[in-house]
Amino acid sequence: MSDNKDKQLFTMSAFAENAVGVLNQVTAIYTRRCINIESITASACSIPGVSKFTITCHSDRDTMDKVVRQIEKRIDVIKAFLYCDEDIVYQEVALYKVPTEKLLEEKHLEWIIRKHSARILEITPVYTVIEKTGHRDETESLFEALKRYDIRQFARSGRVTITKDPVEYVTALLAEREKDLK
Repeated sequence: MSDNKDKQLFTMSAFAENAVGVLNQVTAIYTRRCINIESITASACSIPGVSKFTITCHSDRDTMDKVVRQIEKRIDVIKAFLYCDEDIVYQEVALYKVPTEKLLEEKHLEWIIRKHSARILEITPVYTVIEKTGHRDETESLFEALKRYDIRQFARSGRVTITKDPVEYVTALLAEREKDLK
């Protein structure tokens, strides 16, 4: 295990066939190496029948390179990629539930929502749901600002990412495989 000073935040994206148990296989690799997953998202991607897993964690480059190689050995995994923040465009979504009474009584609360470029998704007589899209530090900043207004619930997604590369390499890889089969 390397020193904490060598650890940085990595984002791993894996493309896999949409099959039962693939996510479990991928996360088990992190578990075996005692790597704590900071966030995880799984969704469809631009390729029919293929899912994209995006996992963030703090580790060192050497360990993460090994993790990516192990993930790619899984039968249903098509390809995995490792990124640093400068290689990708990413966002998270956070939802905050506050009492509507606070929103109506505290005029400063409206200013906080505007200042943080958040938006109101739903207002009921009992609660108001606020949405903030951004990087983790931005969603955390709004959370800190809303604390004094009695946050009833808070949820934040994992990262959703796309690369800064002009090409989607997994699409090119699949096209090449298809060509080789003909």
